[in-house]
Amino acid sequence: MKQLIDYIPLIIFFVVYKIEERVIQLGSFTYNLGGIFSATEALVASSILVYGALFVINKKLERTQLITLVAVLFFCSFTIIFREEAILKWKAPVVNWIFASIFLGSHFFTKKNATQLMLEHAVEMPKHAWRRLNFAWACFFLFLGAVNLFVAFTFHEYWVDFKVFGSMGLIFLFIIGQTFYLYPYLQEEDNDKEIDTSKKPSA
Repeated sequence: MKQLIDYIPLIIFFVVYKIEERVIQLGSFTYNLGGIFSATEALVASSILVYGALFVINKKLERTQLITLVAVLFFCSFTIIFREEAILKWKAPVVNWIFASIFLGSHFFTKKNATQLMLEHAVEMPKHAWRRLNFAWACFFLFLGAVNLFVAFTFHEYWVDFKVFGSMGLIFLFIIGQTFYLYPYLQEEDNDKEIDTSKKPSA
């Protein structure tokens, strides 16, 4: 559910981008709806609303949400001010590389790496397994950032579609792969619970 909420601004960005450009007039006010710059403005507004609502409800934002919001405000603001689409194209690569640096940094500078902090409530694994999974996440975000950059500046007509659906699909596939990696450890936990239950004296 949380991941779906995080994608709301991106979906709104995609919908507005795909609208055929038109001028909307309300009295003396005119607005150009549709296209990249209108979609960028919609991304800023929807991000502020979504993450603002999450902050009010939860009294905080997660680190990933805060990074995403700051990146949206930074890159989108300069895109709108300078009317330069290329600035916006750097947002996804930079955000993904920041996430990669967080995973890599936690690997060397914290007692528990980022992956363990995220998932240890759900599964127990030895340290070497957490290290491998954490390194896999770091490599994935490095790869995802590079792919976003390549598509954005090589296949201009498809970069928005890839930004929304391509990135989402790659993340989904990676999570499926992670599930297969975690599955043996989840099975071990289930077996341990069954053994503990069988040792309890009957009433």
